[in-house]
Amino acid sequence: MAAEHDLSAVRSDSAPVPASASASDIPSLDRLLNDPVFAPLLAKYARTQITDALRGELEGLRERAVGGNLTVDALSARAIAGNVDAGLERRARPQLRPVFNLTGTVLHTNLGRALLGDTAVKSVVRALASPVNLEFDLNSGGRGDRDDLVEPLLCELTGAEAATVVNNNAAAVLLMLNTLANRREVLVSRGELVEIGGAFRIPDVMRSAGAKLVEVGTTNRTHASDYSSAMTAHTALLMKVHTSNYAISGFTASVGVAELASIGRARGVPVGVDLGSGSLVDLSLWGLPKEPTVRDTVAAGADLVAFSGDKLLGGPQAGIIVGRRDLIQRLKRNPLKRALRVGKLTLAALEPVLALYRAPELLAGRLTTLRLLTRRAADIEAQARLLLPAVRAALGEAYEVTAEAMTSQIGSGALPVDRLPSYGLCVRKAAGRRGSLTRLEAQLRELPRSIIGRMAEKALRLDLRCLEAADEAEFIAQWNFFDR
Repeated sequence: MAAEHDLSAVRSDSAPVPASASASDIPSLDRLLNDPVFAPLLAKYARTQITDALRGELEGLRERAVGGNLTVDALSARAIAGNVDAGLERRARPQLRPVFNLTGTVLHTNLGRALLGDTAVKSVVRALASPVNLEFDLNSGGRGDRDDLVEPLLCELTGAEAATVVNNNAAAVLLMLNTLANRREVLVSRGELVEIGGAFRIPDVMRSAGAKLVEVGTTNRTHASDYSSAMTAHTALLMKVHTSNYAISGFTASVGVAELASIGRARGVPVGVDLGSGSLVDLSLWGLPKEPTVRDTVAAGADLVAFSGDKLLGGPQAGIIVGRRDLIQRLKRNPLKRALRVGKLTLAALEPVLALYRAPELLAGRLTTLRLLTRRAADIEAQARLLLPAVRAALGEAYEVTAEAMTSQIGSGALPVDRLPSYGLCVRKAAGRRGSLTRLEAQLRELPRSIIGRMAEKALRLDLRCLEAADEAEFIAQWNFFDR
């Protein structure tokens, strides 16, 4: 009896069980659309979207009724309107949205590579909102060439005779090969047959361009005589690929651009260089690892040089080709050029970025990519210690959060063996607690502005190199949405 008394006491203290409902209790679509509760939603989303979403919501209620899980409180107009509003908000959220790049990779291909500064962003906005002289010559009043918008700047900065722009560097190499070497031979060192992201390989590009690859030398050593002895009447191009995404050390030898150009000139064969990351300035001036510049490559005798716009150059995605005027004109006459050409937004962003290079002394303060690459580790450490309390408070006792030294990398295949001293927040599972780093990483991706770090050595590392002071407040605000 005592046990029964205890059980009845539990029942009397329990919350009332919601009344169940059946499918016949579900309100009609027309009734809900005419309910005053839906008036704000109709004003916000219009009738078409509301009707479609409401049909889906009512179908879900019917399925719950069939399963015996439908309750009366779920059938109020206010409850249904709330669900419809939440669903439409999720649906309206952009698929492409800003994130915090705390991976330690500055030029992260999956996160959009180079960031544009205010001048370039304003230029793009103007081009979006107004007609522009994309292919209209304002001097003559006739048709113009879109390359003319940036060609003078590119020639000024690289010392080349002419230039053209396509949508990325792979397209630039494809256009170069298809124009100069379709159904003919291209000589490339075996040590330069690189693969870039997504299993995209130089031999595959050549095959797509219709060129025949002729490998010379060995993986670790290639000599001038290897090129000379492999040349035939069918040789159309000597190609050099800058191995920016890996390094071979030890017993090695390679042929420089100047020597290769000399070999090509003696036989009347042009030299094309895929420079990849495409630096326009000597990065060692800012304490960064030295990369071959486009100007130096042109000066060394390369007839054509292809490079990316959104890597070390710090601009929008683009493939830029500079070099001899006669060869550039041949590229521009190729029908592929029209298929690969860039639009007004790319050119609107590229021109102001290129213009920054006219004042190299001011570049580190104006070019976002260079500013991020040259941030001092001591400044990043101070930032980490400033943000540490907020992150600790948000994560609670399930995790240990510390400020620690880290190493960043440039990314996008640029200088892969070189690291930049950095600092950040390191999150580990607290001993004896139920925290999960895998779950935490997923939760951070679900925030209004996702926080993207990297997992390494049983810790989630949030490298702060790419978190600028202007974004600190928004970064801290994300932790208010964190659900432990």
